[in-house]
This record gives sequence, C-alpha cells and structure tokens, in this order.
Amino acid sequence: MTLPRGVYDRDDLTKDQTLFADVVIVGSGAGGGTLAAELAEEGVDVIVLEEGSYNTEFDSHASKAIRRMYRDAGATMSLGNPPILYQEGMTVGGSAVINGGMKWRTPDNILHRWDVEDGLDRIGPKEMDFFFSRVENRINVAYQDPESIGRDNQLLKEGADKNGWDVIPNRRNQLHCSGTNNCAWGCPTGAKRSPIVTYIPRALHFGARIYSNVRVGKILRKGKRAVGVEGRVVKANGKTGARITVAAKLVVSSCGSIQTPALLSRSGFKSPSGQLGRNLSMHPNVKVMAIFDEDVRGWEGVHQAYQVREFKQEGFVFAAVNIPPSIVAMTAPHYGRGLADVMADYNKTVIAGLLLEDTSLGRVVTLPGGAPVALYQLNQIDFEKLRRGLEMLCELLFSVGAKRVLLPVDGMDEPTNADEARAILARGFPRSALEVVTVHLMGTARMGIDRRWAVTDSYGMFHDAAGLMVCDASLFPSPIGVNPCLTIQTLATRNAAHILDNRKRYLQ
Repeated sequence: MTLPRGVYDRDDLTKDQTLFADVVIVGSGAGGGTLAAELAEEGVDVIVLEEGSYNTEFDSHASKAIRRMYRDAGATMSLGNPPILYQEGMTVGGSAVINGGMKWRTPDNILHRWDVEDGLDRIGPKEMDFFFSRVENRINVAYQDPESIGRDNQLLKEGADKNGWDVIPNRRNQLHCSGTNNCAWGCPTGAKRSPIVTYIPRALHFGARIYSNVRVGKILRKGKRAVGVEGRVVKANGKTGARITVAAKLVVSSCGSIQTPALLSRSGFKSPSGQLGRNLSMHPNVKVMAIFDEDVRGWEGVHQAYQVREFKQEGFVFAAVNIPPSIVAMTAPHYGRGLADVMADYNKTVIAGLLLEDTSLGRVVTLPGGAPVALYQLNQIDFEKLRRGLEMLCELLFSVGAKRVLLPVDGMDEPTNADEARAILARGFPRSALEVVTVHLMGTARMGIDRRWAVTDSYGMFHDAAGLMVCDASLFPSPIGVNPCLTIQTLATRNAAHILDNRKRYLQ
C-alpha cells in the first residue's frame, strides 16, 4: 500500500532521528486525530506518533482485523470481580476506526454537572453547541437510510414498541451506510466517517506529519516542563527498532484512559491531587443471545440502528449488535455438542446488549516495567442494575418471538419465556460468573479547576507541569452514559480552540 504524503511507517524509519514541531501528539484517534487537524489547519506544525499501522483497506476477516488493529489482539482485561474484557484500538485513526459509529452529544445533565459541580470553564450545553455542531458537520452525523437496517435491529425496535418503551434511531457518523455490519473491523466502503477518512486526511493536507509504528516510551522533560517525547519503531516482528525523538513546545497525550496515565507516570509526572490513573469508568456491557424460529441474518444491516432508552434514568440502554461466528463460538456458554447446536442456529440469532452508566470506579496502576494494569471492582449497585437490565432485555426479546435466550452467566439455565428469565435471574449468581465487556474507558486524568482533586484543568492542561496536555476520554470527570466518541472529538475541538486563542502561552 502506498502511504499518503506526510505518513511514515516502519519501512521509512530505519535510523535514529530527532524531529522538531510546535506540537507533538501521542495517539491519532478521536482525540489526537481531531486535535491534529484543528491545529494544522491554523498553521501549527504538528507531528503525530501512532503505535499502530496506517490501515485503509478493510474486509470482514474479523480475526485478522483484531490482530492488526486492536491492542494485544483485543485480549486485555481489568482485574476484579468480575474481570472485564476491554478493547483499545491501535491503528492510525485509533478506536474510532473500529467502533460502531454511534455519535451522541454529551447529555445536558452531564455537561451541567461538569459546569456547576466540577467548575469547568465554558462547558455548558450552550457553550458546547458550536463545537458539537462543528464536529457533527465534519463527520456527517446522521440517521441510517431505512434500507440499511437489518432484521435484528427491526426486532429490537418491534420489541420496544410492543412494550411501550422509548426507542430512538441511532445517530451515526456515516454517509449512506450500506449496512455491511463491518464497523468493528474497519468500514470497507468508507461510509463510516471515521478519522481515517476525515480528520487524518485533513491534518495531512495542512502539513501535519504522522509517524506510524512508533511506540512512545516516555515524555521528555526539563524540570516540570514537557519538552518532547521519545519512542521506538515497532518492527513487523514486534521487536524495537530505531529511536524517534520529537522536540516540541507542547506535548499532548491522546493514548486513551489506560495508556495515558501509564505514559505520564513512567515519564515522572505526578499530579498533586494523587488522582492520576484513578476514577476509571468503564460503561460495563453484557449481552444475550436470543434464538428465533425465523432467519434473522444479523450480519445483514447496520451495527446498532436503534437504542432503547426506556431505562436511561436507571442507568442503562439496549442495542442490537452482530458478532461474527468465531467470536460467538468463543464467548457462548456452551461446549461440544451444545456449542455445535448454538452455532447451527447462528443465522436465527439476535445478539443484544446493554450499556450501563456505572457508579463503580477503578484505577490504572503502572507496573515497574511501565506497562499499565486496570483494576476495577463492580459494586453491588451496578451488579444489580446489570441483573435487572438482563431481565428487561429478555422480556423485550421474548415479546417478539424469541424461543430461548442464552444468558451471559456461566452455568445458568436458558429461559424459554420472560417468566422463566425473571425466575432464573432472581435466584442470584456470583459476580465472577458474569461475562462483562467494554470499549468505553473514561476518567483517569479528569478535568477540574481544583488541582487538589483534578489532574488537568478545564482544557486538558496538566495541573503540575508546563507544556503538557491530555486529549482523550481520560479527561471526563464522570461517565456520560452514552457512546463517548463524539464527546472526545468535541472536547478536542474545543481544546484546540483554546490553544489557538493562547498561542503565546502554549506555542512560543
């Protein structure tokens, strides 16, 4: 594949070198890619370093995509009861290249909390509307064309309607999505307006440079001032290659809520609040597999066309997703002949899940070698919400003809109607038996005006260092209860404007 002008990969980076820029950004996803484009368009010299490769050619080969674009092939988990499997993107464009494309504004009540309770500067709904609109226009946030909605999502909506529950069409960053349901492996048509087709080309057009396959080990510093970064090229065999050093006036960590606190910690930066790496929120997700008599063919049609919002005030929402057979087989609570029977009904299966706005808080610790480990203990309140959410989700699916439901609990019976589901779930089960996953990681370098409890200021500037900024979901003072990507991109746009309004302070 021929790389665009301004993109360099491991084949170009064979010798140690030192580069210079106004701003160096570690990470190229929703935060880093957006920030790079906004700054480059205004004449700022930007270098972006990305550990993953530059990928633009995508297909439905899920296992290949996971190995190529997910950190540790998606096999990362928090330690706790239960352990929670989480995924981080590792490709130019970041996790936004492989997410489902849902684009919801930060709820007004969350912005109000950040404004009033956390005291953040100019972050109320009115002040943020301009920045949300700017991002939405850039990435074409829109509803799905009806023809792209598959039977699995139609059944989800029919079930919500039958129960009189609030259900809304999803807002997604797409332009005439054809419904290939390949979002998590990279959009093969380019309809999903992820950073790789929006902000990354825009940043390159205005002169930004992107160095892929570079793993940043530390931020360079002089006293309490960040002055650049040092990284090593990651060779195709996983070994380290040439040393890449970038000197810059402003260093930005956009590595995500797991990698950002680890990078800052191993670089020697300490928050006077003691909160760096703490306040980790995860939006725990659990799924069910409902088997019908009719062909559903869930791989036909868009990923998550609707959200059921009936229980939003209780903290959870429902959606229907499609998961490839290989991953279904890996996570199904069956073995041997039982698993074969489940897979034989794959084309009749609706996979639906719930997302929880958690009250539990975890943390990220950095091991002596510099690697991060997430610690997260699901509290009783959230555990009970997940149990109730499963009950309600089963009720929805049985109301539209599901014949049996496979629950995400090891060793649990399979209900064949809503009454059985309620009875089975009411018996209780240990937390350790529950299968929980997430792709929403937030809060480990939270914003706040008071350096006694916050890690960064209202615009992501590290409280106890000069020339150091955070620009990813670790900035969130609290979980937001909806998909976080649009919030990340909007905060990046807002914070870029702050840098540009204060060039003398940050870029000289």
